[in-house]
Order: sequence, then structure tokens, then C-alpha cells
Amino acid sequence: MSEPRRGWTVWTEELPAGVMLDMPPELSQKVVNYLVALALEAGSAYSQGRPLPGDPLDDVEVRYSLAIEGEPVVFEYTLHPDTREIRIPVLVWFH
Repeated sequence: MSEPRRGWTVWTEELPAGVMLDMPPELSQKVVNYLVALALEAGSAYSQGRPLPGDPLDDVEVRYSLAIEGEPVVFEYTLHPDTREIRIPVLVWFH
């Protein structure tokens, strides 16, 4: 019997991952670090019944939008409690 998965993770879809690969390495690493921290923060907020980070983009509060402060990057994420992950379907780099 396998151990249940602990913690929250982030999963980036193909197009946002491609955008990150086009970024300068230092910016790409900042984005990765930000997304990993967001997974932990959003997962904790969900588990505690607190509002999730970002602006809700739908009426069921599953899809959110955020900008990375001080960086030319905005993205959307969706929350998936069943797999304990956030997914990044949209990421825009303004360069």
C-alpha cells in the first residue's frame, strides 16, 4: 500500500513552460521559486478555509490570476484539491 501524497505541488502546462524556457535564466528561476511557494501557500489557505491568493476568475473559485510583484510576469492557476496541486495553464511574460 502506498503512502498518501503529502504537501502541495505545482504543475505547469506545456505553453507556460515554453514561456519560462524563453526567459532569462534568473527570471525563470524566480518564477519557479514563486510558483513552488504559491503551491504551499494556496494549499495551506485551502486546507484552513482561507481565501486563496490572487483574483478569482470564475464563480466557483477554482481559477485565479496573479502577477509576480516587481517582475513582468502574470499567470493564472487552478486549484486541484484531489491531487493536492495547483496547475498553471496561462503564463505571460511581458518583455
